[in-house]
Amino acid sequence: MFEILHQDEDVLAVNKPANLLCVPGLCSDDNLFDRVRQQWPNARVVHRLDMATSGLILFALNHTTQASLGRQFERRQVTKSYSALVQGHIPDRYGEIILPLICDWPNRPRQKVDWRHGKQASTWFEVVARYPGNSYVRLYPLTGRSHQLRVHCQQLGHPILGDTLYGDPGSAERLMLHADSIGFLHPSRQTPVQIRCPAPFIPRSLSSSAPI
Repeated sequence: MFEILHQDEDVLAVNKPANLLCVPGLCSDDNLFDRVRQQWPNARVVHRLDMATSGLILFALNHTTQASLGRQFERRQVTKSYSALVQGHIPDRYGEIILPLICDWPNRPRQKVDWRHGKQASTWFEVVARYPGNSYVRLYPLTGRSHQLRVHCQQLGHPILGDTLYGDPGSAERLMLHADSIGFLHPSRQTPVQIRCPAPFIPRSLSSSAPI
């Protein structure tokens, strides 16, 4: 089903498996939201991940929590990080990718860089480890555009392994992108909450280490 990472009276955090929709869609009847509602009928959607991406997803368990978390996401007060394996070796240890994105309508759901009409998109990255032929990077989206991390890595010249839209589909058995941490202000307790979920494709010894 799914792994429960955090649960209280207001917030539920779960680990979404790769290749599972967050909400009902055209390509499959199975989705995380319906699975969650079997146990928590009042669960409400707060945010989403791409179908191919695994990792942390928050659900609100009441309307007040949904509204509070929604405002935090809208105001960019929620901090998120992702683990990814990318093709090749990024020469810089860290940096920021700033490329505006827009939907590539003839090729939906693909997104593309568009300096004239695209919406601002910014991603901070840090290289944690380098392996033969690929690198482990942590990605910190400062904005929340669709496919932002996937397009930004591709434009950097280092697509995420297993990316069927922006890279080499045969480079891995799945998209090597995982939402590994999220931080927010608890809606009712008004205390900071930080939840972590290490990527299954990264050694535990590296998942919490500093960049090289």
